[in-house]
Amino acid sequence: MMDRILEPELMDDPAQVDAYAAMDFSAENQGFVERFKEYFPEFSEGKVLDLGCGPADIPIRFAKLYPICQVLGIDASAPMIQLGEQAVKQAGLADRVTLRCERYEEVAGARIVDAVMSNSLLHHLPNPLQFWQKLRQLVRPGAPVLVMDLLRPESPEAAQTIVDRYAAGAPDILRRDFYNSLLAAFTEDEVTTQLARMNLTRLLIDIPDDRHWVVGGIVY
Repeated sequence: MMDRILEPELMDDPAQVDAYAAMDFSAENQGFVERFKEYFPEFSEGKVLDLGCGPADIPIRFAKLYPICQVLGIDASAPMIQLGEQAVKQAGLADRVTLRCERYEEVAGARIVDAVMSNSLLHHLPNPLQFWQKLRQLVRPGAPVLVMDLLRPESPEAAQTIVDRYAAGAPDILRRDFYNSLLAAFTEDEVTTQLARMNLTRLLIDIPDDRHWVVGGIVY
């Protein structure tokens, strides 16, 4: 298994952000919010935090699926937040979806949200334990948590195969980002170890396909 190779923590190059926002991730993002509903069928209301919300497609989809929830999206990339605010306004959800340009570790408070979700943030971070610690600090007891990210392949060649399989028609800038993100991602064993070290063993990991892991469960 190859070692993890860090990539830049923020996606803030305007060309990179525009290319990302122009891609169609609707199937993946809708699948993510539907997975939340599948994992937590009893959940219906409250304040939900999305860590690393990007251009806000997932907060928008979540707000549509849960019409009495308030969603707060956090992302440290100002261009991403700008795109997200435009999308929220166009969706007519500015009264229920709030976005903030903020690093996840700077979110103030403790036990302030009823659920946390995060898609494709962890592989950007040099210190994953800090992420899990912050997540645990922010949620109220009994809160559902759903975190999804890329799964690191066994070799650079395997990473390139995945890029060629799933992003053959994507712009070169996104193919490069996808490849680098795969190299920066964590393995199943690494994520399991992170959860154990942070005493989050109630959260369970699943590998739904050849390029993702999903962690879900209730935090007490």
